Amino acid sequence: MNQRNFLTLPPTTYPFDDKLHEECGVFAIYGHPEASNLTYLGLYALQHRGQESAGIATSDRREIRCYKSMGHVADIFTPEQIACLPGDLAIGHTRYSTAGDTVLLNAQPFSVACNKGQIAVAHNGNITNAGDLRRELEREGSIFQASSDTEVILHLVARSRERTLAGALREALLQLDGAFSLVFLARDRVIVARDPHGFRPLAFGELQMDNGKAYVFASETCAFDLINAEYVNDVEPGEMVCIGPEGMTRERFAPEGPHAQCVFEHVYFSRPDSIVFGRPVQESRENLGRLLAQESGVDADVVVPVPDSGVAAAIGYASESGIPFRQALIRNHYVGRTFIEPSQAIRDFGVKLKLNPVRHLLEGKRVILVDDSLVRGTTSRKIVRMVRNAGATEVHMRISCPPTISPCFYGVDTPRENELIAANHSIEEIREYVEADSLAYLSLDSLRRAVADNNKEYCYACYTREYPTELVQIEELVAARGRRR
Repeated sequence: MNQRNFLTLPPTTYPFDDKLHEECGVFAIYGHPEASNLTYLGLYALQHRGQESAGIATSDRREIRCYKSMGHVADIFTPEQIACLPGDLAIGHTRYSTAGDTVLLNAQPFSVACNKGQIAVAHNGNITNAGDLRRELEREGSIFQASSDTEVILHLVARSRERTLAGALREALLQLDGAFSLVFLARDRVIVARDPHGFRPLAFGELQMDNGKAYVFASETCAFDLINAEYVNDVEPGEMVCIGPEGMTRERFAPEGPHAQCVFEHVYFSRPDSIVFGRPVQESRENLGRLLAQESGVDADVVVPVPDSGVAAAIGYASESGIPFRQALIRNHYVGRTFIEPSQAIRDFGVKLKLNPVRHLLEGKRVILVDDSLVRGTTSRKIVRMVRNAGATEVHMRISCPPTISPCFYGVDTPRENELIAANHSIEEIREYVEADSLAYLSLDSLRRAVADNNKEYCYACYTREYPTELVQIEELVAARGRRR
């Protein structure tokens, strides 16, 4: 019997290993008797935002219960486990780590008992001054169990001299720099907050019931669709929303800063059926493709998306160019985490597990291959080879965003700058590396037009190196990301 090697893939359902990944998705609900069930469904809809771990904390107004584990939402939360999470208040989290190790200790929500009572918190984003805050807290006697920056927030709340949880949270939030969309759970209330720049999304919705309505919050509105909740608006940058027995209050905990919404939510992260930052994602992505066709047209026979994230842009490109759209790369949606690799080496085995070409759509064709991003270039090279091997006579790569030249420190798992191909090579050098006949990226101006950024409300730091906040720990953040990889 031949000995076989195990090929372990990254713990993700994203199709390729050189994409950028986002930290997590958050969900919260107040006032529904099946809060844990609806939170489970909300996290299921947000699974694309993180596949390393997931957790739910609920309150029956007497006690907070929390369960979390490594893995996918559907595997973690069995009906029996959901039944052990009673109450009409809940928060949930699904994680892809950008700060902290991939271990159960860092899974969220974090739940503690302190002088403010029982509280739980889940966080989407990245606290850029977390290291400094943690060292200060440790000098004053705080003990940390996890390496996630989210735990710092709990310590700040616990040590606050404010008498109410809302007051303590307000005081804690004012000490944070960077990106955060937070959901807090106390025994009788849910509190949510968003950083003053609004880096990460946080939508607000309502769910009508026979005896009133429940309030829900989520990173994306696709979580509302699954539970029949209605999208109302977004939690505003610098806003804190508190819902308790006395009703709902919305207040500014900090002055609203210049908006810096993550444009990559519209380029890649979010599901196309979501409304993010008040704008339909599908509309943005089709606009990206249309503008890409206007800027970088080429004579070809078919437009082929790299699934799934390149599909909407490819639709826009095909519509604008008049060149037929063909789904000529088929993605395997059931790729797990570990595979038995044949003992005889198969070239580009990892990509072939996830993609397979439709030969009769490619053979003898001049192909425009549309993808949302090109980060390291390794996977793009393999896909170009795959399309050529299927019989394409020409392969033209079109990328529906500008070249990624700098890391993100606001909740995106970006490689270090020396690993970003566009930060170190010209477009012609990248074209040669990926073995395409031509290569073109979308311009920054067209990206702004695609998301209708007329008021300069988006962050483009990964394309410009112009960061919207002062980064007080760049060296530490880069080192941490290097350790994680």
